Amino acid sequence: MIIVTGHYGSGKTEFSVSLAMLMAHEAKGPFPRLALVDMDIVNPYFRSRERMRMLEDVGVKVYGGVYKTEITAELPELAADIRAPLEDQGCRVIIDAGGNDSGAKVLIQFKKYFTPDETAVLAVLNFNRFETRDASSAIDHINAIEAVTGLRVEGIVNNTHLLLETTAETIVKGHQLCIDVCRQTGTALWCDCYPEQLVQKETLSGISDYPMPIGLYMRPTWLDK
Repeated sequence: MIIVTGHYGSGKTEFSVSLAMLMAHEAKGPFPRLALVDMDIVNPYFRSRERMRMLEDVGVKVYGGVYKTEITAELPELAADIRAPLEDQGCRVIIDAGGNDSGAKVLIQFKKYFTPDETAVLAVLNFNRFETRDASSAIDHINAIEAVTGLRVEGIVNNTHLLLETTAETIVKGHQLCIDVCRQTGTALWCDCYPEQLVQKETLSGISDYPMPIGLYMRPTWLDK
């Protein structure tokens, strides 16, 4: 089970959806089923369940709010069937958690499912957001998530970006700051995300051992008009 946390604007939902799409296309290992659980009931924008049809077309079952695919209505409430993938030992689960420590509180009621040997908690960082603008503020954010949930963040995801203005230099800046965060917290750098529509993987050669292509699945097309 992979729990994805990250401040608003970090791109944690984009990362969650991209990771689910990658897993679906690779589809290897002992997990015959994949699920994406949208537990972000604080922020009504850019929710992973908005891409339910796309995800389920490639075999990823999506769980989340009570309104399912209806995105014009919202309640801070999760559907009753959200426990199904958590209790399914044959299902690989990605959880898109709430943005800050307040949003992450929802994880507490499902904590019994998050056994240390089967759960990885990741923090997605974008150092171009004010709340995580440097290593110190990023560490404060991670500490707040851990304090509220009682879960330990063990992996850092560098998703430093500037939307459509992202360059290789943007990602390198984030990589260097993530290394500093990892050194101070004892966490591991899980990956460096790069938007494959904007940045070539080869430009990160020698900088990142774990480059991960990330889509622009959550970006509405009207933003580009």
